[in-house]
Amino acid sequence: MENCPFCSIIAKKNDSHIIYEDEKTLVILDKAKDVDYHMLAIPKKHVKNILDCDDETLTNLLFTVKKISTHCVDSLGFDGINMLSAANKAAGQSVSHFHIHIIPRKNKDGLDAWPSFPGSKIDLLEAFEFLKQTKRP
Repeated sequence: MENCPFCSIIAKKNDSHIIYEDEKTLVILDKAKDVDYHMLAIPKKHVKNILDCDDETLTNLLFTVKKISTHCVDSLGFDGINMLSAANKAAGQSVSHFHIHIIPRKNKDGLDAWPSFPGSKIDLLEAFEFLKQTKRP
């Protein structure tokens, strides 16, 4: 895609700090500087988000996320990993190219990567019945 910042990075038109690259995926250091060691795992094939992603591209991306996450814990001394992704504007997706945030974590690092939700407004059984009756592909 012509105006996609991640496609420009993949095509080597924009500078980035590439942590890992293979034939199908790329992992870069996030330029946001919001938290140390924050990385983005990106499929080289342009897909908007997980909802538009074909199974092969998703599988390749998740294998890369696992590989980098395992490396962070087993080789670099981190204690855990947060993975985050958003699909569509309503969920907060800011770049229209599927990506997964990888945030390596240390015990007692003081980060709170979980959103603070206001609490459910509907009964658990009501939610269960609604989600269960929804047609599946």
